[in-house]
Amino acid sequence: MTEGVALAHDYATQRGGAERVALLLADAFPGSPMYTTLYDPAGTFPEFADVDLRTSGLDRVGLLRRHHRVALPLLAPAVDRQRVVEADVLLASSTGWAHGYRGAGRTVVYCHAPARWLYQRDRYLGPDAGSVVDRARRRVAGAALGLVAPALRRWDTAAASRADVYLANSTVTQRAIRDAYGIDAEILPPPPAMLPAGPERPVPGVEPGFLLCVARLLPYKNVDVVVEAAQETGRELVVVGDGPDRGRLEALAARSASSGGTAGRVRLLGRVDDATLRWLYRSTAALVAASYEDYGLSPLEAGAFGRPSVVLRDGGYLDTVVDGVTGVFFDAPEVAAVAAGVEDAASRAWDDDAVRQHVAGFGRERFVERLRDVVAVHRDAVRSVSTASRTFTERAER
Repeated sequence: MTEGVALAHDYATQRGGAERVALLLADAFPGSPMYTTLYDPAGTFPEFADVDLRTSGLDRVGLLRRHHRVALPLLAPAVDRQRVVEADVLLASSTGWAHGYRGAGRTVVYCHAPARWLYQRDRYLGPDAGSVVDRARRRVAGAALGLVAPALRRWDTAAASRADVYLANSTVTQRAIRDAYGIDAEILPPPPAMLPAGPERPVPGVEPGFLLCVARLLPYKNVDVVVEAAQETGRELVVVGDGPDRGRLEALAARSASSGGTAGRVRLLGRVDDATLRWLYRSTAALVAASYEDYGLSPLEAGAFGRPSVVLRDGGYLDTVVDGVTGVFFDAPEVAAVAAGVEDAASRAWDDDAVRQHVAGFGRERFVERLRDVVAVHRDAVRSVSTASRTFTERAER
């Protein structure tokens, strides 16, 4: 264990940017235990197997490990019951739960976003559209969230108020933290975790030059808009990611499946390993992202391979994409706007080196060094108080 330091993460059940950051924290503070509510080895990155994960009692229920959203009303009590032990400082990677762990001398929160289901509920649930089943599912989920939201908001606010310092991954998250908690957070953007160094594995039947979308398949990610835009432009699209919206997206993608050839074809690959994702990033013509993101990580990952991005002019993408240098923006998550952005990107000659140079400014070393500095300040403060207390006690006993 890195002396005096413990880590926390909401749940290790999926593959996403927050999980990659959690693994980066584990690498920056080697040997430190990581407290988390749930762990699904099949659903998340294999590197979590090398981390000293300390899970909650909920982890004994297989259904909750595989479907962490079902556990939403149970997560706050689970975090309350699971105490951090023998740590001067807890460094919590949080999107809504990990900042609530107690027991350490001080708590440093690295916030990816305040809980979306509390503060961005409409985006979290997605539009009231689609099939009758889709609309009914959204309304049931919305009603359930409405019932538990007041109690969860009280818990969330209390947890945030106990933290000693907040770090935000972007300007969007910094504003959201201020709005939700009245806390001023330092911005510390994370580096891209998927870098070119490493093995690559081609996808059978996919030729270089396709569009690429990397996202969890959730309504607010607007992957359906990207699918329809690709079909409108007649370009092949590969989608990486999984989630509850997959069935609807597969039905949407099937519209072009019988047309023959690759023009307008959409391939949903689900989760892929790192070797496959490297090949996809290197072989794509451009990354396309239409979601409202607190931090625009995927354009940095594509940029590490010299590939441009076509992204929504909103949120974290404003921090990570330079218009005309590393990508192009479109102004709304609408099919026509995304299609126009794709055509704009295709008409430009991109400077791969300029794209990579921009990504280099988000380096791992800078991120890790700042984290270690912040943790060290708070660890020293805890130990200073402890030393002073012991000295006072010893003098009083003389």
